[in-house]
Amino acid sequence: MNLRDLRYLVAVAEHRHFGRAAEACFVSQPTLSTQLKKLEDTLGVTLIERTNRQVMLSPAGEQIVEQAQKVLREVNTLTGMAEQFRDPLGGDFRLGIIPTIAPYLLPKILNPMRRAFPNLRLHLIEGQTSQVTRMLKQGELDAVLLALPLNEDNIVEVVLFKEPFLFAAAKTHPKAKQATVTLADLEDEEVLLLEDGHCLRDQALDVCNAHRATENTSFRATSIETLRQMVAANAGITLMPALAVQKGGGVSYIPFNGKAPHRTVGLCWRKTSTRRPLLKALGEVLQKVGAQVI
Repeated sequence: MNLRDLRYLVAVAEHRHFGRAAEACFVSQPTLSTQLKKLEDTLGVTLIERTNRQVMLSPAGEQIVEQAQKVLREVNTLTGMAEQFRDPLGGDFRLGIIPTIAPYLLPKILNPMRRAFPNLRLHLIEGQTSQVTRMLKQGELDAVLLALPLNEDNIVEVVLFKEPFLFAAAKTHPKAKQATVTLADLEDEEVLLLEDGHCLRDQALDVCNAHRATENTSFRATSIETLRQMVAANAGITLMPALAVQKGGGVSYIPFNGKAPHRTVGLCWRKTSTRRPLLKALGEVLQKVGAQVI
């Protein structure tokens, strides 16, 4: 038995699919299947119930996966402690980031991070809030960048910046030439939103519901870029985060007059993390970047 096999088992438990688990572990599916069969032989129990249609954990598998997750968390803690003693501001660092922030913020923070932490080996993982939060709590990530609040026990939340939303409409929209809008301008507008699972959807929906806008329920986008194209086609308006604004493309971005709707972007980590000096220093760097780009 080795740690690699435990990671394979946990991946199968997470994805419930051998192919996706193998892809997540960067190995071939036959390799992953062979190693898991060896693990079952070593333990003398069946861990996975294999059928043509689905992958299920056996009762023994469920319990062993839970223990394997604990083992892997402890190994990550041990590795982090060693990294901290060798170089408090260096070593491997696993950062999760949500997809509605990643493509717009990463190009602005990577160079400042490299300058501030030249010995840091950054590993980036993109995923929706529920996914990266789970990975953070299980010790698979050192920190996450997402929209606050997270409201999770044992998690530190550091506010980096507040990102305003803009009223995004096709250039042919009646309000497209206005210099500013107010929240009252949302009334009776048909709003395009992201699909379920994106926290940006929930934030925008709260604003729209509070000001009598209606959601276009016949379409839900998988990304901000898809939203942008649908807005350009005049299928509806949307609330666009400031970092995602792009000139041209048939879309007008109009700032809100007065108190604008916004989201709060933050850095989160476990209270028990052994890398607190690095995390605090990273938070300060990202706060400075946020002050410059917003």
